[in-house]
Amino acid sequence: MRIASYQFQGRRQVGQVSPDGQSVRAFEIDAGQAERGALALIDRSDWRSTPLQAQGVPIGQVQLESPIPRPKRNVFCVGRNYHEHAKELRDSVFKNNNTNVAAWPIVFTKVPECVVGPHDEVILPHGISEQIDYESELAVVIGTGGKNIRKEDALKHIFGYTIVNDVTARDVQMRHQQWDMGKSFDTFCPMGPWIVTADELDGTNTRVRGWVNGQLRQDGRTTDLIFDIATLIETCSRGITLYPGDVIATGTPAGVGMGMNPPQYLKHGDVVRVEIDGIGAIENRFV
Repeated sequence: MRIASYQFQGRRQVGQVSPDGQSVRAFEIDAGQAERGALALIDRSDWRSTPLQAQGVPIGQVQLESPIPRPKRNVFCVGRNYHEHAKELRDSVFKNNNTNVAAWPIVFTKVPECVVGPHDEVILPHGISEQIDYESELAVVIGTGGKNIRKEDALKHIFGYTIVNDVTARDVQMRHQQWDMGKSFDTFCPMGPWIVTADELDGTNTRVRGWVNGQLRQDGRTTDLIFDIATLIETCSRGITLYPGDVIATGTPAGVGMGMNPPQYLKHGDVVRVEIDGIGAIENRFV
């Protein structure tokens, strides 16, 4: 099932997207719950029994938002999780990290307020950073919470999957060493276009691609992750309780702007598209 949050006739609704992606039917939940987006369903163990409106509307008549418009807390993110990406930034971003890439995952966070929709504009922080980069990523949405989740049980805790662009201010990231500042500017986490539930997508074996102005820059498969999805859930839950609705971005393939020679950072008017097989695509203009 594909679950979307969207604006229609002046209010937020949460709905089920048709298999062909051409229409959406709203769940019959009250307006207060709908303001939470897909969290209104994720927090309910019986969410599949939620009734749907009889009639759908064409997807072109709604404004898609992030499926979780405001996460409950920071988005968990994983750095250096594809071998080729580790190589392309080994002398810059990852220079001071453990050279054994398979030792432990690098985990950082992005603040909830940086999340925007799948087609919203991303604001370039002029005067603060001139090195804005893109990172195409599969994101895991937790459905069943827990602490100290075992790897062998981890996939049972997944509600579904969505797409994020982990937008990054590289100069700020390098300056502070800890990455949260360079990752958390307003609008720096486009998300969507919806959540695909775990029963309909094998996130452990799908394709992640990213384009800048129509040029393919990134192309990887989640089978190439250094730390697989189950390991990431196990790691993030070590001594930390995960809650339904928590989001874990799983890392980006090679091909980021900083890794090019010379580096190619985003500028006003650039359009970044991220597409993942089995989910769909998000596309954002940088201004």
